[in-house]
Amino acid sequence: MEPSNNIPTPCEWAGGVEKFEQLTDAFYKKVLTDPVLEPVFRHMPAEHSKHVAHFMAEVLMGPKVYSAEYGDNALRHMVGKHIGKKLKEEQRKRWAQLLLETADEIGLPDDPEFRSTFVAHIEWGTRVAVINSQLEENPTTSEEQIPEWGWGEVKGPYEVVGSLFQKKKE
Repeated sequence: MEPSNNIPTPCEWAGGVEKFEQLTDAFYKKVLTDPVLEPVFRHMPAEHSKHVAHFMAEVLMGPKVYSAEYGDNALRHMVGKHIGKKLKEEQRKRWAQLLLETADEIGLPDDPEFRSTFVAHIEWGTRVAVINSQLEENPTTSEEQIPEWGWGEVKGPYEVVGSLFQKKKE
C-alpha cells in the first residue's frame, strides 16, 4: 500500500528500520534481566532482536526486510516462533509495557497519532502471539502474508491467522 499525499508510513515517521533496530536492541537487553520475561527469552539467538525489529518495521509499512529474509514463509516463520510456548497474560503485559518504556527512552515519536498506531499494533500483535502460543501446530498457510498496519488501522475480530492476512489480489 503506497501512502497518499506524501504522508509518511508509520515506519518512516518512527525513523525507519534503524530506529526499530535501536528499539529492539535496547529492549531485549532489558528483557534478559526482567524476572517475568527472562525465562521465556533466555535462549533466544543473538539475531532475535534484529529479526523482531525487521518484522515490526515491515508491519508498520516499512521495507520488506523480514520478508526478503524468509520469503513466502515469512509469516509462518514469525507465527512459528510462538507455537507451543504457552505464553501467559502477565508475560504479554510485561512485554508490551517494557517495549513502550524503551520506546520512550530511545526517543521513538510520542505524538498521539504515531503512538496510537504503534500501541494498537503492539496490543493486537501481543494478544495474537499469546493465542498462537497455546497452539501445537502452526495454522498459517501459503495464502497468508505479513499484515500491514497503517495510520488508524482496525484489525479483527481475531481469527486464527485467517482472513486478516490473506494475500491481496493484484
